[in-house]
Amino acid sequence: MTTSSDGPMDRPGDSSSDGPIKVLIVDDDAMVRAGLSMILGGVADLRIVAEAGDGAEVPPLVAEHRPDVVLMDIRMPGIDGLTATETLRRTSAPPEVVVLTTFHADAQVLRALRAGAAGFLLKDIAPGDLVQAIRKVAAGEPILSPVVTRQLITHVSDGGAGERTERAGKLLGRLSEREREVALAVGRGRSNAEIGRELFMSVPTVKAHVSRILTKLDLNNRVQVALLVYDAGS
Repeated sequence: MTTSSDGPMDRPGDSSSDGPIKVLIVDDDAMVRAGLSMILGGVADLRIVAEAGDGAEVPPLVAEHRPDVVLMDIRMPGIDGLTATETLRRTSAPPEVVVLTTFHADAQVLRALRAGAAGFLLKDIAPGDLVQAIRKVAAGEPILSPVVTRQLITHVSDGGAGERTERAGKLLGRLSEREREVALAVGRGRSNAEIGRELFMSVPTVKAHVSRILTKLDLNNRVQVALLVYDAGS
């Protein structure tokens, strides 16, 4: 899994809480859950607050434990990870969702990203990379490189491409010229610091622009901005 580094969380009202990063593990395979628990259980700044074997268990567990990050299996019997992700993202102050999958190019993964997931990880990810990915997403950083995003969009056909292109163009048209420049830079995977250097802005100014972009376009995170930019063909 390729990771990308961006600035601190940009969504207005979001903030990292003090203490360990709280993680909810969701996978229908008990062995996978046990493996993830073993990897993450010994990391000082992470705390597993609950496990679930079905997407139906996720909303009540999130309400009870308020995890910062949910590791979500995409394919489960009953309520799958996509449906569970869509449900979570409609709640107030939802946790960040990281999709777990065995496939690089998966239509379900792309749909989960469009629904607001912060990225995806392959289940064979190295333990150290998994820990770092959780830390990044808890800090508001997407864990999806522009290359992987482009591959997903190019190789996965989930229908409605023409309609999405028209809609994306209209949405980007809501932005000011400066906001659009920032959005395009986000689509290229640039960090806040890199955008600042390219556009001659301070990092706080870049963060303010990103926050306004998310609010104006009713998006959850930078991954969705990147998907919108690619949809628009920009």
